[in-house]
Amino acid sequence: MPLVAHTPLPTFERLRAEGQKILTPEYARHQDIRELHIGLLNMMPDKALEATERQFFRLLGACNQIVQFYVHPFTIDGLPRGPEALAHIERYYEPFDKIKSEGLDALIVSGANVTRPDLPLEPFWEPLTEVFDWAKRNVTSILCSCLATHALVQYCYGIRRTRLPAKRWGVYSHRVVEPRHPLVADINTRFDVPHSRFNELFRDDLERVGVRVLVESEVAGVHLATSPDGFRVVFFQGHPEYDTISLLKEYKREVMRYWAGERDDYPPVPENYFDDEARRIVTEYRMAVESAKRRGVEPPAFPEASLAPRLDNTWRDTAKAVFNNWLGLVYQITDQDRRVPFMAGVDPDDPLGLSFSAPDATDRTR
Repeated sequence: MPLVAHTPLPTFERLRAEGQKILTPEYARHQDIRELHIGLLNMMPDKALEATERQFFRLLGACNQIVQFYVHPFTIDGLPRGPEALAHIERYYEPFDKIKSEGLDALIVSGANVTRPDLPLEPFWEPLTEVFDWAKRNVTSILCSCLATHALVQYCYGIRRTRLPAKRWGVYSHRVVEPRHPLVADINTRFDVPHSRFNELFRDDLERVGVRVLVESEVAGVHLATSPDGFRVVFFQGHPEYDTISLLKEYKREVMRYWAGERDDYPPVPENYFDDEARRIVTEYRMAVESAKRRGVEPPAFPEASLAPRLDNTWRDTAKAVFNNWLGLVYQITDQDRRVPFMAGVDPDDPLGLSFSAPDATDRTR
């Protein structure tokens, strides 16, 4: 599904330079191909704002080339922003009022940083739930990433996430536990997914309210699930959109926070991410940083250039397959008018016509 560069957003040029097919609006208008309009609610902090754009745009653009994609990035109030990020948003992002007026076929909601002990206390809580309430009435399917999953599960079902003893951080093996669902059709039954979070939603709690769990890990827990209707809301706890170097960038940031005195302990390495040689490199660098800190001198540069070539991406192909399935299902049941969520005859309570039932529950997303 080729992306259409319908705005001057720099992400389009970045992806074109990577070799991804990006259509100009003029070229797109001469193709007799249906459009899909996908919203991206980007709540990530300033340093990750544009990287998050690229990650999700990259996944969308890698899907089956049968539809033209118009991606509409936007954000909400209640998120701290610096001048550079505000300028980027002002120039390239769309107002939510415009999105509500013109409609969307599907919506992706990113994660966010939190500063309060309970999610409803976050300044972005009310703006986020306003978007969700609108999308639940007007959009075919909503895909939530990590923090968005935790927020909307609490909002819809009253389930609060549980703080973990230590950060769930690394790349973990997962298994498809409901192979009959079309979201996981024709994908590997076992595959890796990166995780990066301090909190978790557990399978028993989700199934108690009727959420359908599709993919989970023995170590990292639930990764992929849907609302009880099977499709209106898709929940990710992991980060299938992550680039190969995303966890490396996070690790570097935490090491620098330790050096700056912003955290007391030296950060652990992400699990199942570095090979033996990379672990040797980061162990030697830790010794150098701790020695420099004791002596009150600057540490050597972080060995990113030595580590990056040693990283493997063991999740991207399956992430593309799941996104392709999701968008293909949206294509099959959404209305030609993007202000209308379903074509005639589609049951909003069972839009995919699934022949197997979810756990008994009352779905408060309706």
